[in-house]
Amino acid sequence: MAKRKKLPVVVIVGRPNVGKSTLFNRLVGQRIALVDDQPGVTRDRREGEASLLGMDFTVIDTAGFETEADATLPGRMRAQTRAAVSDADVALFLIDGRAGLTPLDREIANWLRGLDTPILIAANKSEGSAGEAGRLEAYELGLGEPFALSAEHGEGIVDLFDGLREHLEKPGMEVEEEEEAEAEFHVPEDGEELIVEDLGPLKLAIVGRPNAGKSTLVNQMLGEERMITGPEAGITRDAIHLDWEWQGREVQLVDTAGLRKRAKVDDKLEKLSAFDTKRAIDRAEVVCLLLDAERGLESQDLRIADQVLQEGRALVIGLNKWDVADNPSGLYNGIRAALDEGLAQVKGVPLVAVSAKTGKGVDQLMQAAFDIRDKWASRVPTGMLNRWFDDAIADHAPPAPSGMRIKLRYITQAKSRPPAFVIFGTRVDKLPKSYERYLINSLRRDLDLGPIPIRLITRAPKNPYSRK
Repeated sequence: MAKRKKLPVVVIVGRPNVGKSTLFNRLVGQRIALVDDQPGVTRDRREGEASLLGMDFTVIDTAGFETEADATLPGRMRAQTRAAVSDADVALFLIDGRAGLTPLDREIANWLRGLDTPILIAANKSEGSAGEAGRLEAYELGLGEPFALSAEHGEGIVDLFDGLREHLEKPGMEVEEEEEAEAEFHVPEDGEELIVEDLGPLKLAIVGRPNAGKSTLVNQMLGEERMITGPEAGITRDAIHLDWEWQGREVQLVDTAGLRKRAKVDDKLEKLSAFDTKRAIDRAEVVCLLLDAERGLESQDLRIADQVLQEGRALVIGLNKWDVADNPSGLYNGIRAALDEGLAQVKGVPLVAVSAKTGKGVDQLMQAAFDIRDKWASRVPTGMLNRWFDDAIADHAPPAPSGMRIKLRYITQAKSRPPAFVIFGTRVDKLPKSYERYLINSLRRDLDLGPIPIRLITRAPKNPYSRK
């Protein structure tokens, strides 16, 4: 078993639009958090592993701190920020050095002074000497010596390193280590079953239309109000990555922004959110498409499901708000039939009724996700694959277009995740798509691969007499 370090935690706080997400992206070394000129882009807190001049730590980006009532969306965002600061080893308080102190900056400083968490204060947007006046003004907040920083241009990084090191590398502060499973293959002794690769933590992305209950489901899984929820559609904007454990098995959860029809997406920020969700799908192993039982199956749901399958990800479907649905049995059967018709290329995708509010069905949903991940990451033993291939051709021979026979010679599995097979033969460029579908459906049925995306590639041997 390999060791994985449990890193100290730095949380970035401040009012909206002072550059918290820009600094987060610089520290993690890639553009993960959404950044835009308009304030309030970040809503849920986002975590990433950062490295600063050789010092490693976990950094958390938080929503802009605002003073509206607790029940409002900004109030719920503020509660998430408070929770993040209370669990951190140090909080980095950003102000806008060019704008100077604002009443909201002073209110945030008053709150921070009452906490046990150590505080560093930085005047961001201080390229050159642009923020010097704001940095000097920040002394009056009583949070120690402010330093100048430019998250966008990378200035002030050494001062940031010195400030953080004092709190993250204190004598006696040891870095904890956790066990991390190493990937390996489990091969059955009789050689007549699929070889399943142990991939470690399940990478599971939750996707769906706005207000389907994705963040509520994630909170139910985690057992805490980790994600902001509410009646407003489109609360989640970033794809938020979270570590979780289900029945002793590690899971890397990703909560994503709701996906609307492309024709309705005209806001720049919503386009960025949609791109972030698509990137999360591409990095997942299994994608859970969450449906709203009160709205049933819509064409946008089928588009999202098709996108997941086209990306080669395993798919499970959760039917949420099951506890308040009218005629639940009829609804389930109707959606099951519509899915099999709308996703004809992959029939039988797991459909699990859940209630994100009560937790009913969550265990069944997770079991389905692990089961289909096993199929998605499997390899077919060579002998088993060859016997299937011979039988499939004997049962239904390839056609002979223009009277010329297509000869399929042998098959091999090129990769898993998802399974991809290469068929070698002559005149395979003339093989009809209908015959390829026959082979793929037979693979799923006869080799127990289940409703996962399968790639089938045809190759003709090189003709030594052909001119280059």
